[in-house]
Amino acid sequence: MKKIVIIPAFNESKVIIDTINDIRAKAPDFDFVVVNDHSKDDTHRLLAREGIPALNLPVNLGIGGAVQTGYLYAYRNGYDIAVQLDGDGQHDPAFLHDMVTFMQKNESDMVIGSRYITKEGFQSTSLRRTGIRFFSWLIRLITGKRITDPTSGYRMINRRIMKIFAKDYPRDFPEPESVVTVLKNGFRVDELQVIMRGRQSGKSSINLIKSPYYMIKVTFAIILEGVRKHAD
Repeated sequence: MKKIVIIPAFNESKVIIDTINDIRAKAPDFDFVVVNDHSKDDTHRLLAREGIPALNLPVNLGIGGAVQTGYLYAYRNGYDIAVQLDGDGQHDPAFLHDMVTFMQKNESDMVIGSRYITKEGFQSTSLRRTGIRFFSWLIRLITGKRITDPTSGYRMINRRIMKIFAKDYPRDFPEPESVVTVLKNGFRVDELQVIMRGRQSGKSSINLIKSPYYMIKVTFAIILEGVRKHAD
């Protein structure tokens, strides 16, 4: 079974090498590739200096475009499992083997690393938790499936989902919308409790000013995805 970690990175020079070394130490049987989303800092130089496999985008595509690039790479190179792991150090690769075992045991098509099943580790801010609960409610209303952590970027997919995402993946704030895509196509999504860490470097793209836009945009995206005609 071929497994790969996709690491979207934008201006993560302060922590990207630590993230890679963490994967090497805790999940040495996983391949990995960094999708460098046209970073303005030293990310490109560091990756080249260390000989780290990387896809260096010529323009900034945003998180959705960067992750889709990784899925397309994984699909074209025959990987059976792909997992998104953020380059900012929040996601602990120690859970990768548990996620694979869980996926195989439950015959899941997507496994989301959730912070909120037993509520351990970094829980984010109270404002964000309110937004997460709202998206969880909306996804359950539309699909009938309760997802406790729909905004989690720590997610593992099989080859069937890779094929879908390689062709079509949301551009902005893709996590909640992409969950709906998988569920509405009749595939199985499960969650596994993981312990996340606080961001090790950098700042989130969603700040107090952008939060209202984020909530409105993602809400409409989820609703539209819920009513869109999907493949049989």
